[in-house]
Parts: sequence; C-alpha cells; structure tokens
Amino acid sequence: MAGQLLNPNLLLAVPLAPLAGAAIAGLLGTQFLGNLVGRKTSHTATILGVLIAFILSVQTLLAVMDGATFNGTIYNWMTIGTLKMEVGFQIDSLSAMMMCVVTFVSLMVHIYTIGYMKDDEGYNRFFAYISLFTFSMLMLVMANNFLQLFFGWEAVGLVSYLLIGFWYQRPTAIVANMKAFLVNRVGDFGFILGIGLLLAYAGTMNYQEVFAKKDELALLSLPGTDWALLTVACICLFIGAMGKSAQFPLHVWLPDSMEGPTPISALIHAATMVTAGIFMVSRMSPLFELSDTALSFILVIGSITALFMGFLGIIQNDIKRVVAYSTLSQLGYMTVALGSSAYSVAVFHLMTHAFFKALLFLGAGSVIIGMHHDQDIRNMGGLRKYMPITWITSLIGSLALIGTPLFSGFYSKDSIIEAVEATHIWGAGFAQFAVLAGVFVTAFYSFRMYFLVFHGKERFGQAHAHGHDDHHAPKAAHGAHGDAHDDHGHEEEEDDHAHHGLEPGQKPHESPFVVWFPLVMLAIPSLIIGYLTIGPMLHGDFFKGVIFVGENHPAMEELSHEFHGAMAMAIHGLSTAPFWLALSGVVAAYYCYMVNPRVPAWFFAKFHAIHTLLDNKYYMDKFNEVVFAGGARLLGNGLWNFGDKKLIDGLLVNGSAKVVAWLSSLSRVLQTGYIYHYAFVMILGVLGFLIYFLPFWPAK
Repeated sequence: MAGQLLNPNLLLAVPLAPLAGAAIAGLLGTQFLGNLVGRKTSHTATILGVLIAFILSVQTLLAVMDGATFNGTIYNWMTIGTLKMEVGFQIDSLSAMMMCVVTFVSLMVHIYTIGYMKDDEGYNRFFAYISLFTFSMLMLVMANNFLQLFFGWEAVGLVSYLLIGFWYQRPTAIVANMKAFLVNRVGDFGFILGIGLLLAYAGTMNYQEVFAKKDELALLSLPGTDWALLTVACICLFIGAMGKSAQFPLHVWLPDSMEGPTPISALIHAATMVTAGIFMVSRMSPLFELSDTALSFILVIGSITALFMGFLGIIQNDIKRVVAYSTLSQLGYMTVALGSSAYSVAVFHLMTHAFFKALLFLGAGSVIIGMHHDQDIRNMGGLRKYMPITWITSLIGSLALIGTPLFSGFYSKDSIIEAVEATHIWGAGFAQFAVLAGVFVTAFYSFRMYFLVFHGKERFGQAHAHGHDDHHAPKAAHGAHGDAHDDHGHEEEEDDHAHHGLEPGQKPHESPFVVWFPLVMLAIPSLIIGYLTIGPMLHGDFFKGVIFVGENHPAMEELSHEFHGAMAMAIHGLSTAPFWLALSGVVAAYYCYMVNPRVPAWFFAKFHAIHTLLDNKYYMDKFNEVVFAGGARLLGNGLWNFGDKKLIDGLLVNGSAKVVAWLSSLSRVLQTGYIYHYAFVMILGVLGFLIYFLPFWPAK
C-alpha cells in the first residue's frame, strides 16, 4: 500500500519527465517531424526533464528514509486468468537510492553533452537518446514485477544499441552496436528463461508474491532432473545479468562500445545499463539466498572478471578503453560481493562507482577535447598545467577507483574484500586471491594512464606521433569537439592514417564550463559519499526489509562486528594489505612510465607471448567468431543447402510440380478426343465391374 508521503502521480512523473524531454528532442528536433525545434529547445527540454526526475527522486529518498514506502499497481495492462500483467512501482530504500544515482549522473551527462557534442549534426537526436535511456533505466529500477523489469531491461539494451552506433556512417560503430545487441540477446535468453520458470511455478510475476512462495519453490526440482528448481531459475536470471553487466564470457561487447560518443560511455558504464544486473540480483536476494550453488557460480564468474579484465587494462593505449576495462573489473568486484551474500556491499560499490567512473569517463572526454580528438595516451603527457580542472578531478576519480582511504571507492572496495574473506562457500578461496590481486592491477593501469596523460614530457604536437587509429581502437571515436566529428568522418574513411590531435606548436586547452562543471559536481561525491553513507547503508537499517541475507551466510554480520566508524575504518585501512597493494601499483606505474620507461619495454620483449594474448583480449573475439559465428554460418549454410534448396525448393516445391507434370503427361495420353476410344473404355469398365462383382452374386 502507498505510504503517506509517496504520491503515485509524483512517482509516475519521475520516469515520464525524461520521456517527455526525449519526445520533444526526438520528434520535434529531428527530421522525423521536420526539425520544428532547434538545439537550445532540445537540450533545455531534456535537461529539464532529467532535473525534474532528479528533484523528485531526492524527495522520494528522503521520504523513504522517514519510513514511507510504495508498492502498488499504476496501470493494469491485461489479465489472463489469474495472471496480471501490469505496470507497478516498488519504492523502497534500494529503488529510491538507484533513482537518485541514475538521475544525478544522467543530469551531469546531459549538461556535459552541450559542450561535447556542440558541433555534431546529430545533436538533437543524441539528447533524445540519452533522455530515453534515463527513462528506460528508471522504469527498470522502479519496477515491482518481472514484466516491467523485462521491459526496462530490453529498453536500455535497445537504446544502448542506438547510442553505440550513433555515428552510423562509421563501419566500426555499426559492428560495435550489433555486437552489443547480439551478446545481450544471449544473456537475455537466459533471463527470460529464469522469469518463465518462476512464473510457471509461482503463478505470478509480482516480486513480493514470488518471494512469499520462495520456501515452496526451494523444495521443487526441475522436471526430469534432480536439479533444484530455484538454483536453475537463479542461474538463468544471473545469465541475464552476465550479459547486461558484462561478466565473463559475455563481456566482449563492452570495450567495443567505446565507438559511441564519450557521454554515453559515462552513462552506460557508470550508473545505468551495466549496473542493471547488479541491481536485479540484489532485488532478488530472497531467492538467491536459498541456493549456494547459484551463489558459488556468481562468485567464480565475478572473480574471473575482476582479475582478468583488469590485466587487459594494462596494455591499452586508448584513453577510453583503459577506463572501459576498469569498468569491467569493478563490475566483477560487485558480482563477487553478490556471490558472498553481501548484496548491500555490492549496491554500495555500485553507487560509489557510478560517481567516480562517470567522472573518469567525462574527464577522458575533456582530455580528448583538449587534444583535438586524439585518444592515444602515448601522444599526451604534461597536460596538468594546461588543463588544471580536468587534471585534479581525474586525480580524484583515480584515487577513488584504486581505493585510497577516505575516498568513496575505499569504503566500498575494502568492504567487498572483507566480505569475501568472511565467505566460506565453494570458490571463495579463488575470489579472495582475485580481489586482492585486482587491487594492484587496478592501481597500476589507472595511474599508468594518469601519469602518461598528465605528467612527464609533452608528447603532443609531434609529426611522428602514434597514429590515432591504434591497434586497440581502429577508427575509435573522435567526435564533435570530442570523439569524432562526422563532418570530417568521410575524409577519415578515405585516409585511415589521417592525423588527429594537436599540430606542431599547438597547445592543449581547458574545456569549456559546461564540460568541466559536471566533472566538479561528480568529484564531490567521489570524495565524500562513501564516508557519509557506509554506516547506514552497510551497518544500519537502510536496507532492512529490502535485502535479505540467510543465517548461513555470515559475511555481513562479521563486517558489522568489525566496523567502528568511517574514520576508524580509513585509519585502519592504512595498515591493511589492499592499501599497500594499491600503493605498490601506483609506485610501480610511476617507476615504469615516469622514471624508467625501459622496464615496460623489457617486459614486452621478454613476455611478448603474454602481451600478444592480452592484446588479442584472450582471443575471446576470435573464439566467438570461429565457434559461434562460424558455427552459425555453417549451420545456416547447411540449412540453406539442404533444408531450403533440396528439401523445400527441391522436394516440396519443385518435387510436387514434377509429380503434377508426370500425372498430367499420363492423362494427356488417355485424353485423345475420339468417341470410340471413350466408348471402348466404358465397355472395359463395365466388364471389369462384372468380373469383380460376379463371385458375390447369389446363385439361382
């Protein structure tokens, strides 16, 4: 029932405000209805819509913290027997927190886009897409039933397809958005199977009604097997999360999504699409808690992603791809927390990560603007004195990412590491190693990028600079005052080696206000949000009655016993292994890239095979191309050659025609047109009847 302070009409306004902005920009601001409104109207309408959603989300969160809740139907779409298909909202501490994070990050991205995309022909279309993305994500996190969850789930996938392929004239963008779409379909197939299993045996798609039957479901087996029904359903649901939240081996789409403009990299990778899977598993905690097998599966998949995707970040030279691989690694950390039954820690890291990862992506975009479209970190260096705001905000984001005490990432990341140490299910040993080793790896690649971009000698404006279209990012985005302006996209396609970046003698410049203002606004929560919220979110009652942890999973209980305040945790953090591993990573990066660059060159020469393995991303793309795409082509060719050509065309269509033609040729012989032939046939017929029936006639 509705809480006293939560008005369903105001809740409905949260997703509808961005949708209205998207409609104005997407319909009236594009050729669809004749460009009736200009750029200013388009960005004003979409930003206003997201601002309204943010303000209402903050009000909702404050009301929820005062005890208000809402769980009810907004619109009944159809009823089939006892099954109700409806649009409904479940507003509690989890969804209210997600609403605030999504709308705030989206608002900053919208403002940033004014400066970043100012020269792009698709300006209005881009604002329509990112506002529609915000609507889709809000519908997902506010849902109280699986039908609406699936709608939001598919909607963010569709809009991400449109955004990744925003520069649709570029072949690499088309390949990247198709790859994202297809890989997510693989995950979504598992997701819909999980929903279907729960619907079949619980008879409802409402969260609370399914949770009420969880003990009955836990006793059932999948028909024809001895597998626990709930285990199969939970693993199927998590396969959906593997696709959306880019977990191994369904992670391959996310680095290639860098083909889209930088603002959508921040939006997809920070607060929205990739965190949908983490949110979903946390929401389904009452079900996942009943299956240790599913939790072990989640734990191992998250561990692999956290460690091995971090390794790939070490050898990237495209500034956006370094940040993209750090996203993959951090999503692995969140997944490890889910597998450890530390759902609130996973959501806490989701929140802190949203701010500092959006900051890092937008900071990377600001650097790209200053570098005149060059994204190769080997062509940078010494930007600190030219771009002071971008420098300091990027440093804050990097420190938060590696888990520096007092920064927001420290509180969430260290809590994940402690939760894994308190976990005893199968796979926990490997998970402990992975999250600890990942700390060093994260610090190393993060500060490798930071030092190469902002410190050291200036390597820009040189005729011999590394080509922008480097081996990691063929024709990577270099948009309008940012990734790549499509006005000169045609020239780029004619000359793959066209030089992007600063000409000899040119110097970088700080980005305009609309670009650096969002950086400052995101840097603030990257600094303080962890310190302020760890107490209530992890060790208080913030998620009470929303996230459930079984008595046989003690990780959160042990975390609470060891917690003595945010400041005490930061001070204690200075003496723990994660801090020293992170510090070692920073020092190693500084030595390798600032003091003695011959060290990475030596590693490259000595371990060339490993570098080749990493450079080819563990050959996952090649494996998918040969096994799945090749298998699909083989199957398709087989079906076409045998099924289509021989069976359908040859046997059914042409074969039936040949049978008719053969029968026709026989009948033509008999149809002479002479009466005496027909009379003779009639006499033969009568004679045949007499001979056949004569034995049955009664004797006189």
